[in-house]
Amino acid sequence: MKVIGIIPARFQSSRFPAKMLHPLLGTSLLQRTYECSKKSKTLDQLVIATDDMRIFEHAKSFGADVVMTSIDCLNGTERLVDAITRHPELADGDIYVNIQGDRPCLPAQTIDALVDALRKNPTDLLSTPLSEINDPEELLNPSSVKCVVDKNGYALYFSRAPISYSKTGRGTFYKHVGLYAFRKDFLFEYTRLENTPLMLQEDLEQLKVLEHGHRIRTVVVQEYDLSVDTPEDAIKAEQWIAKQEQNTSLLLAACSPL
Repeated sequence: MKVIGIIPARFQSSRFPAKMLHPLLGTSLLQRTYECSKKSKTLDQLVIATDDMRIFEHAKSFGADVVMTSIDCLNGTERLVDAITRHPELADGDIYVNIQGDRPCLPAQTIDALVDALRKNPTDLLSTPLSEINDPEELLNPSSVKCVVDKNGYALYFSRAPISYSKTGRGTFYKHVGLYAFRKDFLFEYTRLENTPLMLQEDLEQLKVLEHGHRIRTVVVQEYDLSVDTPEDAIKAEQWIAKQEQNTSLLLAACSPL
């Protein structure tokens, strides 16, 4: 199966305008996401899809494959479909991974886990990652989407509320990491699905998949992930990247011959 990763990257953002070009320790948010994704062992091709020439030229400057899409795409998934439709060279994939461009700390292993889940489960149409929540504040934060799953690993529900409820205050809680791997046919079907009541109520697009009777395979990942939605998130990402680079430097120094 051919696996294509597409990073939808728009210039406008209500909470953080031009964030894709925002530098994190001298390297743009978009470039860091691209370079993290390039480490994936399962992607046969990685492309940036944008509606803005500033992002297009920037992506070209660091050697990325990049295509233009319509400015009218309402979300990242629509941008994937638009990119595939406009550019026939992208139409021969079997699995498409929607990689949001605002994830500069995304571990490539997370991409690989999603692809592997679809390869091992040939009837599954869509997979998405979860990570365990250990911070009580994150559990209560409506910007952090929570998920509950059944015993087979399929999503039962996604919510901005702290689910599932625990009478004892103990339990395992999962955060949804906004990344998706689609089989090609379902990617196109997904964009044709009508909006649904719970999707609109929670403002979570993945709920329309469940409301239309489809299943979403979830994969629990342990790696750190951070979505940059605000300037404050960018500061957190810089701090994490700086720590990782420092740890790498110390490790290299320890391994160097005297």
